[in-house]
Amino acid sequence: MKTLLKNLKFFAFICISSAVLVGCKSDGEEIEQPEKIYYDQAQLRMSSKNYFGAIESLEAIETMYPFGKYAEQAQIELVYAYFMNSETEAAHAAAEKFIRLNPRHPNIDYAYFMKGLSSYTRDRDMLIRLTNTDISNRDISGAKESFSELNEFVTRFPDSQYVPYAKQRNIYLRNMIAKNELAAADYYLKISAYVAALRRANYVVENIPNSSENFRALKILEKCYEQLGYLDLLSDIRKIIKINYPDRVSEEFKKEPSWSWNFLQRPMKSDND
Repeated sequence: MKTLLKNLKFFAFICISSAVLVGCKSDGEEIEQPEKIYYDQAQLRMSSKNYFGAIESLEAIETMYPFGKYAEQAQIELVYAYFMNSETEAAHAAAEKFIRLNPRHPNIDYAYFMKGLSSYTRDRDMLIRLTNTDISNRDISGAKESFSELNEFVTRFPDSQYVPYAKQRNIYLRNMIAKNELAAADYYLKISAYVAALRRANYVVENIPNSSENFRALKILEKCYEQLGYLDLLSDIRKIIKINYPDRVSEEFKKEPSWSWNFLQRPMKSDND
């Protein structure tokens, strides 16, 4: 009887241990799903604006099915998902990767567009929009990079459907870059560093001629020439101001129109995929 009871206890112990081991194994292993299930899951998550979840599904396709039917589409949609999830550095890197791996893809223009767009998106921040913070006097190296990359996009793909948005964005960036240069010029004027101020204003006039800050730049040049005693240049700059801005006697600082991202959509799956 004791032997039988001992055997039953041992058998029960083995069953319990096996169940625990099986449970641990099933919890630790990730069940691989078919590629299309991951892709459909990503679409549903993006439709519900669950971009974090969509990124997980799209990254799973990249990892598990790098040469699958949905691999290229997953790569380009990752750019969009990263961007909408405010992971702009990841979006930029994903766009560069897509351009490198798929130079002839039907959506290659979208990749170039998103690459430029994600280089500078600091003005998307809610706090900046709500407080009307002027970001032109901050570090705008990203804005300059974005301006350059969007110009490259417009040059490469002049017929792309995204060109109007790129041009609109570049108007905003161009004005911001000009404001940044003149913010520095204003500082130099305050400390009577007129040569340095002149260089900043002259840069705006020569290199950013169509910005909203041209009049302001010319007025800074006028003051610098006057303080430095460059009378001939002073006379010339006053003539230029009179001819181009006859009705303006003082600079008006206009607020930039807020940028809307409502136009942005994830790329449609091409027929070649």
